[in-house]
Amino acid sequence: MENKLKNLRRAMNSTTHKGHHFTEIQKNNIRRATRTEASFRRDRPNKYLIFSLIIAAVSIFILLISTEVMIPPGTSNGNTDESTVDQWEVRHEYRENNQILFNVYPDPQLTAGKPFGYLFSFREPFETYEGKELSINAYNKKTGERMLVSPPQKITAPSPGYVSLQRFTTTFLVPYSGLWKYEVLLNGKVYGDVIVSVSEKPEDNLPEFVQESDYEQINWDRKATAFGHNIIGNKNKSGVIGADMPSLTNQKWMWHLWGTDAKELTVVGYHRETGTVHPVLNNGWTIDLAGEHNGADAHAVSSVKIPMQGEWAILLYADGELFDVLVYDIEE
Repeated sequence: MENKLKNLRRAMNSTTHKGHHFTEIQKNNIRRATRTEASFRRDRPNKYLIFSLIIAAVSIFILLISTEVMIPPGTSNGNTDESTVDQWEVRHEYRENNQILFNVYPDPQLTAGKPFGYLFSFREPFETYEGKELSINAYNKKTGERMLVSPPQKITAPSPGYVSLQRFTTTFLVPYSGLWKYEVLLNGKVYGDVIVSVSEKPEDNLPEFVQESDYEQINWDRKATAFGHNIIGNKNKSGVIGADMPSLTNQKWMWHLWGTDAKELTVVGYHRETGTVHPVLNNGWTIDLAGEHNGADAHAVSSVKIPMQGEWAILLYADGELFDVLVYDIEE
C-alpha cells in the first residue's frame, strides 16, 4: 500500500503541483489580456443608461408631435392668441377650443351703403339657441362706430329643412367700406364674432336736383304724426300708409300728397345717426304718381325697405322740387 502512495505523489509532483507551469512569454500575454479586458469593461457604456436615454428621447419626441397637432400655430387652448394674431384679419368663421361654432357667408357683391343678405351657419345643437334672442352688432375698425344691424329675434324653430340653425339669414346695411366686426349675441351676451371686408359703395346716381343743402334744412323735431285713414305724416301735406309697420324688411307703403298735381315722386332717405343717404324704394329713386285717393291730390303705391334702425328723414321731391320731409323713428 505504501508503495502505491509513493508512486501517486511522484506522478502529481511531475504535473501540476511542482515546478514552473508558465513561461515568461505566457505570463506577459496573460497580463496584457487581463489589462485589455479590464479597460474594455470600463469604457463600455452601461446598457441600462443607454435604455433610459432612448426612452427619454422617444417621450420628448412624442410630446412635441402631439402638441403640434393639438394646438395649431397662433392659438392657445384652441382660441386665438391675441398677442400674435391680427384681431382685424378677415375671417368668416368663429372657433372655440378648436371647434367651429359658426360661419358667415356674405353676398359676393357686398358694398357699403346698400342692404345685403348674409347667411349664418351655426354648428351647435338647436338646444343651444332655442328660446333665446339672437342679435348682431357691427363695429367699424376705422371709426370705432358700433351699431345694431340685426335686431333681437327669438329663436323658436330650426332653419327650414335642418335640425339646427344651419341657415340663419338676415339682411342689413353698413354705411362705410373697410373692415367690420359682426358680433353675434344670444340674450344680449356675446356668442362669437367674424370679420368681414366691405367694399366701397358705388355711385348711387342721385338725381341732379337733390342737393346737400336739402339735408341741412331737416327739422328733426317735426315728427310725423297719425291722421285720417291710418296715414302717418304731415297733415294736409304728405303722409304714408304703412309707415307704422315693420319696415326693415320689404313692406308696402302708400304715399299721399296734398296740394300738387305732380306726375313723379322722388324719395330720398337720410339716416340721422350715420349722416348717410339711401334709396328706400326697391325699384330706384322715382315712381309715378296717380290721382286722388283718401282725400289726397296724388298718391302712389311702392315697395320699400328701410336699410337700418334709427331716425330717418324721408325727403319727397315732386317733379324734381323738394316738396316735404317726413321724419320717422324706424325701430323694426
